[in-house]
Amino acid sequence: MTAAPSVPSAALREAALVSKAWPFEEARRVLKRLRDRAPEKGYALFETGYGPSGLPHIGTFNEVLRTTMVRNAFHALSDIPTKLIAFSDDMDGLRKVPDNVPNAAMLTEYLGKPLTAIPDPFGKFESFAAHNNAMLREFLDRFGFDYDFRSSTEQYRSGAFDDALRNVLRNYGAIMDIMLPTLRAERAATYSPVLPISPKSGIVLQVPVEVVDADAGTIRFTDADGETIEHCILGGGAKLQWKVDWAMRWVALDVDYEMYGKDLTDSGVQSGRIAKVLGGSKPEGLIYEMFLDEKGEKISKSKGNGLSLEEWLAYGSEESLAFYAYREPKSAKQLHIGVIPRAVDEYEQFRGNYAEQPLDKQLGNPVHHIHDGDVPTQAMPVSFGLLLNLVSLPGLDDRKIVWDYLSRYAPDATPEQFPRLDALIGNAVNYARDFVAPTLHRRAPDANEALALRELDAQLAALPDDATAEDIQNIVYAIGKDPHYGFEQLRDWFKTLYQTLLGADQGPRMGSFIALYGIANSRRLIAQALTE
Repeated sequence: MTAAPSVPSAALREAALVSKAWPFEEARRVLKRLRDRAPEKGYALFETGYGPSGLPHIGTFNEVLRTTMVRNAFHALSDIPTKLIAFSDDMDGLRKVPDNVPNAAMLTEYLGKPLTAIPDPFGKFESFAAHNNAMLREFLDRFGFDYDFRSSTEQYRSGAFDDALRNVLRNYGAIMDIMLPTLRAERAATYSPVLPISPKSGIVLQVPVEVVDADAGTIRFTDADGETIEHCILGGGAKLQWKVDWAMRWVALDVDYEMYGKDLTDSGVQSGRIAKVLGGSKPEGLIYEMFLDEKGEKISKSKGNGLSLEEWLAYGSEESLAFYAYREPKSAKQLHIGVIPRAVDEYEQFRGNYAEQPLDKQLGNPVHHIHDGDVPTQAMPVSFGLLLNLVSLPGLDDRKIVWDYLSRYAPDATPEQFPRLDALIGNAVNYARDFVAPTLHRRAPDANEALALRELDAQLAALPDDATAEDIQNIVYAIGKDPHYGFEQLRDWFKTLYQTLLGADQGPRMGSFIALYGIANSRRLIAQALTE
């Protein structure tokens, strides 16, 4: 998933120039912005932002991944170098104590102070922000992302933003003209684009300010104790309100691309206008839809109705999460445990199709963007859905036992040769244990269904142990189509098999399942169903 530039072939570049895959569409916008030549800074700059008051989450992964996909697509279009900055807004004042950290009482003493000026409640780093920044970097490194980390505090304190801050003061009135109409009267009365850090308390203040000398970076404001203070905002003496900060950063760093969620659409408009006032321009960027829970409601941290990255990776592969993040980023999608199995199998299907596709179809295939064109070719011998059905049966929730079955179904497959399959077996065992097995309830067949099951048992008994899945599936089809057993549609027969043998309303291709589980074991399932 890293952005490792390589020289694209002429055919690849030609196909990428017309591909309708969204990463290429986004990359072409960046190339147009740059007029097909390197900017003065020498590279195209992609950026993602992160608020370090909390730990990295699935949204962080999705944003960095999607941005990396656009960056990789840009490499296919152009030889212009690129850089991805992961920017941490760690100079923000702590507004409230997070629910998921230790030493909460201690943190309440530091409310309002920059996150980099607050002790680490975990006791591991020099500040709360340093802890969460370390978690962010560890998180990004875990998935192999190629990025440059930037700390807001370091940028402000080092003077890297000083010229940009002077520019904000010079254009203070124009920025206020943009922001004040967007605020409620009460908020507008105390609003300032600049948030001075009190030299007395160290708190990031939300107070009106007066520009004294823009070139010197000095302002005047009334501190919390009522004293009027002249204060220099350079070198870390202040930070900006986040919409102004966003715009200032775009201009100061000359950001070419940054995507953000639909909930920030209005903020993006305002920050874009401020960027123009500051002499720059809003970067290109995709506005993506937010994830919804299984009820179609917006995911909220306070409600706890989301899905964590750790949960996804306990039940599905990293590639399946990347696949889910890739698909239709401008459309709202549900994000919950139930979407994982399908995402795993759809990823494998798209990956299996990739090698035989013409180039234009490959560029539209999600796996091209997940793997930046270096797509694994090893075919999986079984689907994740089939694994789930197998490990949901009593006594099969052990990886070694599952491999015993697989060795008969696919003799050439071993954990050493198929490490991805071995990992998926672990995912399937976890998923079946927690979400499938508790819901299974096998029902007894009715009279006609029992006749069909006896016929299936008799025909399975006549097959050799190494009968193919296709041979078994043909028998299953023939019985379901036989009018003697009274099934109005073939799917009624399949539903009977799922409900009486597996205890579910949906299930696998029965030929494949019986071949994997074994004819003798499958006949025992039928015998159990007929005695219930």
